[in-house]
Amino acid sequence: MAIVKPFKGLRPPQAIASDLACLPYDVMNSTEATQMAEGKACSLLHITRAEIDCPTGTDIHSETVYLKSVENFEKFQEENWLNQDEEAKYYIYAQTMNGRTQYGIVGAASCDDYNKGIIKKHELTRPDKEEDRMILTRYLNANIEPVFFSYCAVPEIDAIVESIVKSQKADYDFVAEDGFGHHFWAINEAATNQKIEELFATKVPATYVADGHHRTAAAARIGLEKQSQNPNHTGKEEYNFFMAVHFPDNQLQIIDYNRTVKDLNGLTEAELLDKLAQNFDVELAGTEIYKPTKLHEFSMYLSGKWYKLNAKPGTFNDNDPIGVLDVTILSNLVLDQILGIADLRTSTRIDFVGGIRGLGELKKRVDGGDMKVAFALYPVSMQQLINIADSGNIMPPKTTWFEPKLRSGLVIHKLD
Repeated sequence: MAIVKPFKGLRPPQAIASDLACLPYDVMNSTEATQMAEGKACSLLHITRAEIDCPTGTDIHSETVYLKSVENFEKFQEENWLNQDEEAKYYIYAQTMNGRTQYGIVGAASCDDYNKGIIKKHELTRPDKEEDRMILTRYLNANIEPVFFSYCAVPEIDAIVESIVKSQKADYDFVAEDGFGHHFWAINEAATNQKIEELFATKVPATYVADGHHRTAAAARIGLEKQSQNPNHTGKEEYNFFMAVHFPDNQLQIIDYNRTVKDLNGLTEAELLDKLAQNFDVELAGTEIYKPTKLHEFSMYLSGKWYKLNAKPGTFNDNDPIGVLDVTILSNLVLDQILGIADLRTSTRIDFVGGIRGLGELKKRVDGGDMKVAFALYPVSMQQLINIADSGNIMPPKTTWFEPKLRSGLVIHKLD
């Protein structure tokens, strides 16, 4: 069963929460981070992307940047922009997008659970990205940004969350510049916190990394590192845990993650269509944007026209958690066999576009000449993600896109 514990969160005063909170470090570059933090002295970007306070051109992985993060983290606490709660507790973090709200429990997940496979993953990680977050965590001795987890919904936890949300005013409640709402409650009653801990320990056999595989892997490695350095290690120290927001699976929706390709691998457009027809029913959909409406249906944009592609029976395996995925079908039957792109992780001929940008972005890239053809996919379901993680399989690259992104800075977990 999953261990999810309350913790003494480090949090901003209500008056500055919206200015301090920021998007995750890895969804922007240094220039964008500078723009986002402009006029916001208390933006957490001064800690998570501290290169914005260093001379232009400073290596973002240099000690100069990490030390600046430490300096700014200390400043935030000295200025009372971040203050630590006196008692360990859980928090509720809710997000609203397009009139729909999802409610998560913020708690400290167990590094040991990750190492034992109780926290389940569906993506591979890159050692260089793990190392960067490990170094920052080591310098700050804190989990600055939460990771995005899911679990199979537990009605008793849902009822607790609903009761608190209805009866207690939110500690933070704001709409960010992207139009998404963020709402946050501290759970102050000791008995309620104890009940939530018991429910996770008895009703939740596993949790799932939805978004944040690199931060999760880095946190678990830091836990092992600190354990090896402590001769009096007991397993109860804060470094054995890391901060995650746990959302019930039935409240989450995965957004499509689409592909654009720079060339047709030497084929003419007619030859491409002929080859596609071997494994797909190909139908011209017209010049208006066409979005896939069901599993195993794709849309393709080529030379100003949209096509509907339906995978023929026998070209996929619905009993295989990987084979059933549309990303697998597209990768095997189109990108690899026809367009000659075998490794999605290394090929420079392909790019990936999150569905949050809309299919108009695919059209724009092809019409602009940067790309020759684009493919839109039907979104992966949460059940497919869970099936893959439960079976120990790994999804192909760039399969899932979750939105809204968690805002960093509403609560921080110290490791001591």
